[in-house]
Amino acid sequence: MHIWVDADACPGVIKEIVFRAAERLQIQTILVANQMLRTPPSKYIRAIQVPSGFDVADRHIVDQLAPGDLVITADIPLAAGVIERGAHALNPRGELYTTANIQERLSMRNFMESLRSAGVETGGPPSFGQADRQAFGNALDRFLAKHARPTA
Repeated sequence: MHIWVDADACPGVIKEIVFRAAERLQIQTILVANQMLRTPPSKYIRAIQVPSGFDVADRHIVDQLAPGDLVITADIPLAAGVIERGAHALNPRGELYTTANIQERLSMRNFMESLRSAGVETGGPPSFGQADRQAFGNALDRFLAKHARPTA
């Protein structure tokens, strides 16, 4: 199993939690972004820079992941692609996307997008706080306890 991070919009505190888990459990972790990223020196953590463009990083992740991998993303269409490929998706607020909930999340996302394109002010997500960090850390720990096997 590998951990993939949709890193362009991933909060730094979430990356730090993932880095600690990768080191502790010796899990290969790949951050994908269209900008250069700094990662801690580690044989388990690396960054890949992809060209700029709409969904280039998302396509790279979906093309490279293997069934059973974990992807950290808040991007619902990416999460749907991940699940379709037999992998797992966890958002930075600690919600595990599943075959049972992804269609509902996609429908809601598409509905909100149509409201915004019609000029309706929908607001954004609530600010990211300590409770979100804790929810993510707990969800990641539960997932890894169930699925992780170290890779060197």
